[in-house]
Amino acid sequence: MINGKKVLGLITARGGSKSIPRKNLKLLAGKPLIAWTIEEALKSCYLDRLILSSDDIEIIEVARAWGCEAPFVRPIELAQDDTPGIEPVIHALNNINEHYHYIILLQPTSPLRTADDIDGCLSYCIQEDAPVCVSVCLADQNPYWMHTLNEHHRLCPLLKTEAEIKQRQESPRVYVENGAIYVARTDYLLMKKRFITRDTLAYIMPRERSWDIDDDWDFFYCTFLKSGTGRMVNPIS
Repeated sequence: MINGKKVLGLITARGGSKSIPRKNLKLLAGKPLIAWTIEEALKSCYLDRLILSSDDIEIIEVARAWGCEAPFVRPIELAQDDTPGIEPVIHALNNINEHYHYIILLQPTSPLRTADDIDGCLSYCIQEDAPVCVSVCLADQNPYWMHTLNEHHRLCPLLKTEAEIKQRQESPRVYVENGAIYVARTDYLLMKKRFITRDTLAYIMPRERSWDIDDDWDFFYCTFLKSGTGRMVNPIS
């Protein structure tokens, strides 16, 4: 609870994963990937309740073993490759028997995110009186220096204003969603049915905690960072 407002933490983890089979249960530095998010969420000063949304019984059992509540099984039709990410969130809000003023969506593919990041994002959202706040990080590549290729294989600026910028230092900083934290007032989210709107506030996280696991290399890198051994631990083999 924060400022008298109740806060729900939600972890979404479906069973299917094409890039890394059974990704959410795959061991990362000795723990299931999902466990890293559960542990940090449980350290939060503000979460009143932490629940899981999953269609997969094994994921549900593992999450419960690590201390996360799983009050329902997500319908299989909401766990497809093409299911919009907001649908499981709306389903969760409609299938719990309590009202929460805020919801925090935490995806298990962000194992480097900390409890301080979670609390910081929520606090910033409330401090700025914003209905929704999403974590971002500085982009690795600046689109003002990117190009497409025409039919003759000639470089064409992706953004037409690039020609007006003479030096890289003059280009504006650009940020990307890092997938780690999504905070919203529940009434606003149920109305808008999206986290990214004209009202969305950006909470900036450092790039070193913004890794979003999408493929084997991401998993390999995060395993190295979390191993604490100073040596590479190859999770791919």
